[in-house]
Amino acid sequence: MTDDFELEQADNEPEGHKSGFVAVVGRPNVGKSTLINALMGQKIAIVSPRPQTTRIRQLGILTEDDFQMVFVDTPGLMRPRHKLDQFMVDTAVESLDVADVVLWLVDGSQMPGPGDRAIANQLAALGGAITLILGMNKSDELSADQVMPHTEAYQALAPKADWILFSALKGNGRDELRQMLIDALPEGPRYYPADQVTDLYLRNIVAELIREQVMLQMRDEIPYGVAVQTDEYKERDNGVVYISANVFVERDSHKRILIGAKGAQLRSLGSAARKQIETLIESKVFLELWVKVEPQWRRNERALKRFGYSAGA
Repeated sequence: MTDDFELEQADNEPEGHKSGFVAVVGRPNVGKSTLINALMGQKIAIVSPRPQTTRIRQLGILTEDDFQMVFVDTPGLMRPRHKLDQFMVDTAVESLDVADVVLWLVDGSQMPGPGDRAIANQLAALGGAITLILGMNKSDELSADQVMPHTEAYQALAPKADWILFSALKGNGRDELRQMLIDALPEGPRYYPADQVTDLYLRNIVAELIREQVMLQMRDEIPYGVAVQTDEYKERDNGVVYISANVFVERDSHKRILIGAKGAQLRSLGSAARKQIETLIESKVFLELWVKVEPQWRRNERALKRFGYSAGA
């Protein structure tokens, strides 16, 4: 799809060069971000074992001499419970509008459930206008006697789709899936410069890396009620990058837990996030985190817009 994008012209593009957008969709926690990071060969999306880790649409731009594949990492498709959930679902569905290829990712270690059947119906409504590939992830968790019934059950939901059983984490079948995606791309020029790997601003990526540590280290409801904003990002004269970020929670009790006794929990979050940020920007980082309470922000349209979780943000 080219209508909304300025194409990157390159004199050295070979004849038959391929390019296109690959929307990666599926239920929460099926491994979408893990797969995109693996195919990109670097971390561009945050990952945690918790569902709903991905909240925003993010592009992963993979460029080689003969193709440019633009992955669209989307939030998991689910039944929305509040305005934030609705934003996430809308974001995932809207990503289909720009896709040349849709990779429907499922957890192949489990039999299909109601959520999978709902997604299958959504994808069937697209007709044959978009190439659909069914990626059955987590093959490493399947026993031998589960392979046939599980694959046949998912194939029945998308009978016209090409399919593959693979493991994003272990790598089994991942190269074969990569080649399937390349083969499905249409011919065309580059959409982005060859050295660009994502569409997010650095401030947004920093905020996401901080939120990732909340998802990894905190429990119960707290991670789902956290939003992060990068307040200041400045390189000082000594070469150290100073970053100040606000971590918003919905309750005073969550603020106390996030800070911890004598600030121990917040220091742990900040230390882990700082290391990730330093790896990303290849520079020393001084990171300050401030925890603030924003009651019921996931249900507040104005707060959602301020935190970047609305169409008008």
